[in-house]
Amino acid sequence: MDQLRALRVFAQVIAEGSFAGAARALDLAPAVVTRAVSDLEDHLGVRLLNRTTRRLALTEAGERYLERARRVLAELDEADALAATDNQAPRGTLSLLCPPAFASHQLMRHLPAFRDRFPDIHLEILAVGPVEAADETFDVSILSIGQQALQGDFVVRPLAASTLVLCASPAYLSRCGQPHEPEDLLKHLGLLPDVAAVRRELTLFHGLPAATGEARRVLRLNTRRPAISTAQLDILYAAAVNGLGIAGLPTFMVVDALREGRLVRVLPDWNGGTLQLFAAMPTRKHVPARTRAFVDFLVETYGGSPHDPWLPDCRP
Repeated sequence: MDQLRALRVFAQVIAEGSFAGAARALDLAPAVVTRAVSDLEDHLGVRLLNRTTRRLALTEAGERYLERARRVLAELDEADALAATDNQAPRGTLSLLCPPAFASHQLMRHLPAFRDRFPDIHLEILAVGPVEAADETFDVSILSIGQQALQGDFVVRPLAASTLVLCASPAYLSRCGQPHEPEDLLKHLGLLPDVAAVRRELTLFHGLPAATGEARRVLRLNTRRPAISTAQLDILYAAAVNGLGIAGLPTFMVVDALREGRLVRVLPDWNGGTLQLFAAMPTRKHVPARTRAFVDFLVETYGGSPHDPWLPDCRP
């Protein structure tokens, strides 16, 4: 007996509600369908169906067996579909949720290489603000989070870390002076993310990011309002480049500006903590080839580790 074929026939008989309907759907002779179910019952040693001239009814054993049979058939169909995609070039539309700063300062510079490799994948990108939790309506969400735990039931791949470094334009430092200690920042114009502005405090860490036992300094921002506060890192970046004050920005944004001299590190022995970058996908049994290709490309490009690949190029 071909048990897999018998399973498909049995499931089709229940779906159609009759042996004749299953025979038509499977393009088999009615006698073949009847024989397959009978052979399956003989193999199992139990009756799966109660047959009358008017209708079919599952037995209790048949109900339990059908549930497992459908699960097995679904897993097999998905495995077949997944194997088939490996023989095809990834194609189609991929929806991506991404923080604006990462999209503009990092993703865009690497997308030409991705397009050269996968010309049939079309990206639809939404980049409207910080992304701290994955969204199941997107194929991939690029997360940028601090110390908080990951939220939701998603498949998550680490991409990299990015240190928040203090920086300002040469013109601003020439006009207002170079801070030498964290407390000196209280005398300067601050460019802060919304969270720090609301809490009225700024936490700085001494030494390498995530170092064991690293010293920290918490500055209370009670005496002076920041020059600018916003949730948009690109606004803080533009403000810093144009001499409006001192900002703490991730290395993935400022590495080029520091290298080119448009920004200068301030208090280089101190940092504002670390952002962890992840690629998150909804939990699905069958992940489209285009999604796997894109996430693998991100991991390959950024290293796939909790280390900061940009920090060495941001040192003064």
